[in-house]
Amino acid sequence: MLMRTDPFRELDRLTQQFFGHPSGTWSRPSPMPMDAYREGDEYVIALDLPGVDPEAVDIDVERNMLTVKAERRPQTRSDDAQVELSERPLGVFSRQVVLADTLDTEHIQADYDAGVLTLRIPITERAKPRKISIGASPGRKEIRG
Repeated sequence: MLMRTDPFRELDRLTQQFFGHPSGTWSRPSPMPMDAYREGDEYVIALDLPGVDPEAVDIDVERNMLTVKAERRPQTRSDDAQVELSERPLGVFSRQVVLADTLDTEHIQADYDAGVLTLRIPITERAKPRKISIGASPGRKEIRG
């Protein structure tokens, strides 16, 4: 039997369920936590999806809109299992991110490790800083004195 050490945790869970934060559905998915940062010549997005099978993750890019959807399904249990506590959210999770025009959406790499989906998006060559040299204008006459 499990012993609860935080008497308010169950109250918080019940409040979330009562006020419309139950498991996500395909028409109304729950959000997933995300970090986004630039690392060298790549833009990195890391999404927390613990317990989600990689086969249940859908990554889609249309124009500059990146959409990640995932579904966490209940674990199969034997018929004689008696659930005493169930706090892990199940259902559908989704996140949409508008990507800048400076990102190369044709070459996105996706890796999934330890419950974290990491997307690496290269920054386009035209968006990288570059030096511009100053040259002589054609037809310009040099004046000597």
